[in-house]
Amino acid sequence: MEERAVKVQWARYSEQAERYDDMKDAMKSVVQAGEPLSSEERNLLSVAYKNVCGARRSAWRVANTLKRSATSELQRKVADDMRVKIENELEKICDEVLDLIRQCLEHSQDDNELRTFFNKMQGDYYRYRVEVADSNDEIHKTLVQKAKDAYEKAMEAAKELATTHPVRLGLALNFSVFYFEIEDNKTEACQMAKTAFDEAIADIDHVSEDTYKDSTLIMQLLRDNLALWSADDEAEDGTE
Repeated sequence: MEERAVKVQWARYSEQAERYDDMKDAMKSVVQAGEPLSSEERNLLSVAYKNVCGARRSAWRVANTLKRSATSELQRKVADDMRVKIENELEKICDEVLDLIRQCLEHSQDDNELRTFFNKMQGDYYRYRVEVADSNDEIHKTLVQKAKDAYEKAMEAAKELATTHPVRLGLALNFSVFYFEIEDNKTEACQMAKTAFDEAIADIDHVSEDTYKDSTLIMQLLRDNLALWSADDEAEDGTE
């Protein structure tokens, strides 16, 4: 049986079994084989690393909370040691997937959807690195710029996609989160989310049946973020 087919099937079954580290390792082998990924394969790659990183990001936030709420030196030390351990794991995983994404981009130069997909993915993992980096460190500034550069490259490629395309909408969602959470730029975050939502809603009658569910889900997330961010502004202004 062809090794690539075995790895892809392993990734499928690993997803169903929620064994995301196994899924990640299988898809890493597929990318390293050097052939372009199919639509399913790129999604398996994305799901695998998103879940592996997501578990560490959640754990890192818990460790930070435990450190802040510690009532003894022992508790603070253990919580901080846990935070550092998780941080190192997260950085290693992000660096690993960023290297794979660079390989994928080499096969994507003539495909705007793939360029959007992988540059967005690149921006996401630089953003995850930013989340755990020391904000006073020069590395933090470098990571922020790399994330922004990747998102902007994705935005340029996304201009060729339909406004209702889930990859284009997902990019707007994540890039707006970057502006809000990383750059603390609520104005830009809201403008980007609103523009993406308004453009998509204007073309909603033309969305394909294949992508309708994904597109409308992301549009709902864009709208939810806009409502949340607007509520934050109203709270800061002292209004209800």
